[in-house]
Amino acid sequence: MARAGGSPGGGRSMGGGGGRSFGGRSGGGGYNRGGARPSGGFNRGSSGLPSGGYRPQSSQSSGMGPLIMGMGLGRMSGGGGNYRGSRRSSSGGGMGCLGGMGCLIIAGVFILIVVIAMMFSFSGSSGPSAAITASTIQREALPKGAVNETGYYTDELGWIGNSTALTAGMRSFYQQTGVQPYLYLTDNIDGSHRPTEAEVEQFAYRAYDELFTDEAHLLLIFFEYQEDYRTWYIAGKQAKTVLDNEAMDILLDFVDRHYYDQNLTDEQMFSKAFSDAGQRIMTVTTSPWIPVLIILGMLAILVIAFLWWRNFKKQRNIEAEQTRKILETPLETFGESDAEQRAKKYDK
Repeated sequence: MARAGGSPGGGRSMGGGGGRSFGGRSGGGGYNRGGARPSGGFNRGSSGLPSGGYRPQSSQSSGMGPLIMGMGLGRMSGGGGNYRGSRRSSSGGGMGCLGGMGCLIIAGVFILIVVIAMMFSFSGSSGPSAAITASTIQREALPKGAVNETGYYTDELGWIGNSTALTAGMRSFYQQTGVQPYLYLTDNIDGSHRPTEAEVEQFAYRAYDELFTDEAHLLLIFFEYQEDYRTWYIAGKQAKTVLDNEAMDILLDFVDRHYYDQNLTDEQMFSKAFSDAGQRIMTVTTSPWIPVLIILGMLAILVIAFLWWRNFKKQRNIEAEQTRKILETPLETFGESDAEQRAKKYDK
């Protein structure tokens, strides 16, 4: 398949245009996620070293080095009596829970509270990242055959001990988007622990050409050194037709979110980030307020129906009481009617 050359030229454009798409982001730090590791570089290639077991306890961005185009700072998150009542019906009997309609209203309010709680639980994060970017457009996966399938990662940090756990989520991303992802874990760019924007860009384009023979791959470079981690990506020409800027923001958001989850191993963290991102990228995100508004509308209908029913029953009870009084009143109390009085008058 014809592709551009191995440098940032050849018709490619940084962050958009007709060539490959390049961008990145810096993340919060304050620790190394993996276990103790040498501070120097490693030979490139996959590593069988066990993944680190240390998990973060705090996070603050130290702002290491210059930020490249598309990179944003890692997000951080800030780290009575019972009501009782009763109501009696007009007939004097008890009406628990304000009657049947009242029970429905109370149940509806309870459901609304649960939905709102679930909504904020979903939109919240387990770490410093804020809510995940919404997917606002419908995307179409690349056709089968667009990718010349390769390996899935290079580990210079010694984090990946279970490649199956890592690639499970990456394969899910591939199946959903048609784009094969590739994870590159490192603590240096061409030997530099504090690379410049230009150095990272050159490295990313060169690595893409060395690793792949198509334009349907996504290369995600995850860089962590001392107290900072940073992520960069480069998407091939075909891949970027699916993975636009919004899609990549979604992926990086999930990386940020799961990075701080102490319950995930390093392999699980990346695997979950890719699988969650693939699903969200390929589905238009529905506003969480839509079900809330639907429930509110249903509750309004229930309230109106309950008020109508209560007034209708009240009127029926008034009419029944009036009828009862009429039936129980002796006929003598009514006296003679006008017709009877006139009849007597004419008889005279």
